Amino acid sequence: AHIVVTTNTAAIMAILTATITSWLIQGKPDLTMLVNGALAGLVAITAGCAFVSVSSAAVIGAIAGVLVVLSVIFFDRMRVDDPVGALSVHLVNGVFGTLAVGLFAQNGITGAQTGNGLFFGGGWTLLWHQLLGVLSVGVFVFVVTLIVWTILAATMGIRVSREEELMGLDLGEHGQEAYPDFQGFLTK
Repeated sequence: AHIVVTTNTAAIMAILTATITSWLIQGKPDLTMLVNGALAGLVAITAGCAFVSVSSAAVIGAIAGVLVVLSVIFFDRMRVDDPVGALSVHLVNGVFGTLAVGLFAQNGITGAQTGNGLFFGGGWTLLWHQLLGVLSVGVFVFVVTLIVWTILAATMGIRVSREEELMGLDLGEHGQEAYPDFQGFLTK
């Protein structure tokens, strides 16, 4: 029951703060930011859902909602091709959520002995372990991904033709138009 409450609390708070943040920055509420806010809250709370209090889950979700909006805007300005905000939702908030365990964990909250996070008197130890985990996974994923993409690029290629890209990969790869209303817009 605790995990259900912390998970939903984080998602709700992220929806609220993503909506407010996008409204303040863009001058209007943005449905895609609201949805990404919900996902960001869920991603950010995943690592610590059993180890943080409900109030900490609310703070984690609130931060996640702001982070997702700011990082979507950042990646757009950096011209990173991420039309659905997957990097902002999963990478940025995955890293934040993992580090949040080291900040917000409370020992024994669901019977598990995790140690306390920095904000609850645990010092830097748990946060350091979480950071080490983030860095280790990041290095491993980068190296393995680089190897796999290099092999794919050398053997079968990783690009489609310009014509297929303009036509849409849904039609080229699956024989169906997923977004027919955008077809004319993209080719003009």
